[in-house]
This record gives sequence, structure tokens and C-alpha cells, in this order.
Amino acid sequence: MDNTPLPEKLRPEKLSEFVGQKHLVGRDGIIKKLLSSTKKSDFFPSIIFWGPPGSGKTTLARIIAKELKRDFYEFSAVNTSSKEIQKILKNHNLRFRIQEKKQLSTHKSPIVFLDEIHRFNKAQQDKLLPHVEKGEIILIGATTENPSFRVIAPLMSRSRVLVLKQLDEKELMRIIQRAMKFLKISANLETRKFLVEASNGDARVALVVLEIASNLAKKSNNPKGSKLLNPPGKIDSHPSDKKIITLKNIEQALQKRQLNFDKKGEEFYNVISAFIKSMRASNIDAALYYLARMVEAGQDPLYIARRMVVFASEDIGMAVPTALVVANEVFRACETIGYPECAINLAHGVAYLAKAKKDRSAYDAYFSAVADVKNFGNLPVPMNLRNPVTKLMKEVGYGKGYEAYTKKSLLPEKLKDKRYYVKNNNEGG
Repeated sequence: MDNTPLPEKLRPEKLSEFVGQKHLVGRDGIIKKLLSSTKKSDFFPSIIFWGPPGSGKTTLARIIAKELKRDFYEFSAVNTSSKEIQKILKNHNLRFRIQEKKQLSTHKSPIVFLDEIHRFNKAQQDKLLPHVEKGEIILIGATTENPSFRVIAPLMSRSRVLVLKQLDEKELMRIIQRAMKFLKISANLETRKFLVEASNGDARVALVVLEIASNLAKKSNNPKGSKLLNPPGKIDSHPSDKKIITLKNIEQALQKRQLNFDKKGEEFYNVISAFIKSMRASNIDAALYYLARMVEAGQDPLYIARRMVVFASEDIGMAVPTALVVANEVFRACETIGYPECAINLAHGVAYLAKAKKDRSAYDAYFSAVADVKNFGNLPVPMNLRNPVTKLMKEVGYGKGYEAYTKKSLLPEKLKDKRYYVKNNNEGG
């Protein structure tokens, strides 16, 4: 029995079969051009593929190796050490030295593909660097994380970073229809659209779910020529030979929709940024949507609530001072209740904070004062504000001329005319 997963069975072996990433593999795409130029110069740069899951990073690496006719070594940073890679490269070089002596082949740098390269720490990445620098290997790294933050600068400077995009609906539909033909199954347009949407741009998820659904489905008993169960414009001449995939089959296979939200990855920062900016713009619908994204992905409710407490002072501030009280109570509710019920407390708080008037005057004033502290250092405190704790202090002028309710400047002499806080028109609204 063949247990090879469907994504592996259908993995394209040449660029003409590859779906998506036209900006890289299309007629004017960088990969297409690099492969063409390599036929003349035999040079191909190290590459870091940065893109979402299921967008084709591994497939492209394998196609490149096949096009270049190079030895290909594939590793995953999840379960591989840098020592293992170095050992394999040592054996590779030894084998080729023997073959060169026998004039059986000419040595060409192998392609080393390292999936999830961001999971290698700095020391592990450092050990790859000499091999890349000397041209002993062509490194192709793949990552779902921003390589600027997760890949060391020396490796970045010696590689081309190529960004892969999430597959769009049309591209996913092409992949799904190719898989349906391979599996000899059929599904109506509504079912296929649901699978596309549920896959969240990830071809691997779509294929895995489709394969499971096909094992749950029953063979068709529909009349010959039924258009409902086939792609638009195509009539199945033998519907009884095919299994029908229903919406229920997809839901059963899917169980729970995949949510791309690594709690330490870039998408985490993208979503939390969108959440804060939506509340700042008083866009309640968007703020609730991004809240739902975080909650459904299992983000710590206390983290979300802490950000709301900060937001209450930073963005609402003096416009509605009680916003801080509300945000604090949301935090306490999350602390006391926890998921799933505290999601309602979060939603309540988000709607309140988003709707509230905004005033950043206190926030801006504070950081303006911080800038002066950093710029001027410890300026002398005015004598009238100093506390005359001893007789000597009183004699030299500590506290002299102090007025409790004065309108005079109480800032150090150098800053006496400075104004940090400017009242906002929203204040007290």
C-alpha cells in the first residue's frame, strides 16, 4: 500500500508545472532568468525563500536542483544539526575527489536545502557561512519568518532573498482541480470554494484535506452528464466511476480551519499591530476581527488585555480617563475567568476602547520630557522647589520663595519656557 501523501505525489518536477509565484518563475521572473544565465556561466547564487506555508518553497528548491543537474541535499532545521550537514558535505567532497581522479566527473557545488532555516541559532548558521563563502555549496534556505530578524547578517549578505506570496484563490483552485483529476473524485463549485477558503492560501493544507475527504466520500450515483458535480464547462462522461466530495466531507476532514498565527513569528506582530491601529482609528469592526484572529489562534488573553491597558492611556488618555479603569477591569476579568468566556470580556473592552475619543497629549508630553532629560541630563532643580531638610539648606536658599499655587514655571532654568503638555480638543469628551 502506497502511503505517500498526496502533496508529495503531485509535487511539480519542472517550472512549467509549477502553480503560482509568477513574479519569480514567469517569463521575466528572477528564477527563470537565473536558470537561463547558469547555462552559460555555471553560477547560481545562494537563495533564501521567504513565504507563507504551502506556497512552494521546497518544490522550487527541488526544481532548481533538477534544472541545474546538481546533487541535492535536503534538511529541516527542526530535526537536523549543523554537524550532520557538515558530515554529509565532507562525504560528498570525498566521493567527488575520488571520481575526479578517475576522470568520471567534474565537481559541481551541491545544493543544500535547509527548510525552516530560522530555527537554526546564530552559532549553527555561522557554521554554514564558510561553505557558502567559499562556494562549496549553493545554500537554499526556506523560512516563513522575516529573515531580517531570524537569519544572520553575513548569510543574508551572501544570499538573494526571494519573497513568495500566498497562493490566491485561482491558483489554489487549479491545484485542487488537478488533484481531483488524479484522485478521480468530483465536487461541486460550493464545496471547492469552501476548501479554497479554508486552506488559507496553503496548497499543502488543501491537498491533505482533499485526500482525507476522498476517503470519507462515497461513489457517485448521479445521472450521466451531471454538470453540478464537475468543474464549470466540463461534463463527466462517467460520473459513476467517481466519488463525490461533499461540503460535509471537507468539514469532517478539516476539523478546524488552519490559522497562520505563530505566537513568536512575524504574523503575530502583523495582527497585533492591525488590532491596535484599528482601535486607534475607532474602527470597531476591524478591531473585533483582529481580536477574533488572536483568540481563535489561542493567543494568551492576558497579553491582549495588557495591550488594551496600555492603549487606554497611550491613545485615549485624557479624552476619557475612565477608559483605563475599563481596560484594567477587562484584564482582571481575563485573569479570573480565562478562555473561552473571557473572549466576551475582551470583545466588550475592545468595542469600548475603539469607540472612545482619542487624545495622545499626555503620552506625547511625557516622551517630549524624556527627550529633554536625555538631551540635557540632570539640570539643577530650582531652589524654591528644594526641600530645606537641614538648617544649612535653609540658609543657602533651599525652599526660598516657594508658592504652593503659583503660575510661574517650575522647570529648571534652561527649560523654563518649555511646554510639554498641549490640551487636546477631545479632552473631557
